[in-house]
Amino acid sequence: MPVRSNIVGIDSPEALEKALRAAYYLADDGIATASYLSLALGKPLLLEGAPGVGKTEAAKAIAAVLGRRLIRLQCYEGIDASAALYEWNYPRQMLAIRQAGEESIDIYGESFLIERPMLAALRAPDATVLLIDEIDRADQEFEAFLLEFLSDFQISIPERGTIRAAEHPVVVLTSNRTRDLHEALRRRCVYHWIDYPNAEREARIVMMRASSVAEATARAVVAAVGRLRREPLSKAPGVAEAVDWAEAATLLHKGGARWPDAFKRSIGVALKDEEDLHFISPRLDAIIAEAAA
Repeated sequence: MPVRSNIVGIDSPEALEKALRAAYYLADDGIATASYLSLALGKPLLLEGAPGVGKTEAAKAIAAVLGRRLIRLQCYEGIDASAALYEWNYPRQMLAIRQAGEESIDIYGESFLIERPMLAALRAPDATVLLIDEIDRADQEFEAFLLEFLSDFQISIPERGTIRAAEHPVVVLTSNRTRDLHEALRRRCVYHWIDYPNAEREARIVMMRASSVAEATARAVVAAVGRLRREPLSKAPGVAEAVDWAEAATLLHKGGARWPDAFKRSIGVALKDEEDLHFISPRLDAIIAEAAA
């Protein structure tokens, strides 16, 4: 197995952690190490965790550190190979046939090929990062197809032949673990589980992402969000919601709202489900007061 011990000047997990911080992503040692090993070993990185813990943001930060374009393949139920690899521009092919008349024409030329994310990554492995987002939302048939792609990093186009990547592309997969992924897929990846950050690190993330937010506000929001996550909510607030809540409350406060009221009035950026809002409403004042104390 070829090992790349130095990737754009990054020769250790600690160096990658520092580079990610410069890209406004606060990585702990676990994710920095997993990301470094994925890059060094040329293996896909599989990040699992609850929605909102920063899986997609990690992929964006890795692309920024490498100076590469991020190509995102958003998975969904029923996604198939044509949405992930390529498809032919059928209307353009038909138009070309009519315009050619009696002349011979290659309707499978480059100009008729519609490039999708996985093919784009194969063709430019040194300039892209492929993000396969929420793979758990795809069905098992697509997951089986993905196994072949991740094994050889090549695809076969019947009309054009086999396309192979000149080098292993950088691939990041994310999963919210709504279903278990096949063991064969996990074996092909460097795996890391991302949990919610501790209060200290989340407050630092809030202040980094929302520069206009005071430290006291960031810590109060993080404390309130931590309490909300312990409630039986259908959609617990993630790190992004914590950042948004801190910004929204700060904005209302600058407009004249008092602090406890500013937190309460902006709750809609943290909780985004009617049943969750109804459930937490009787205790919201106490949660905010405790967090701000």
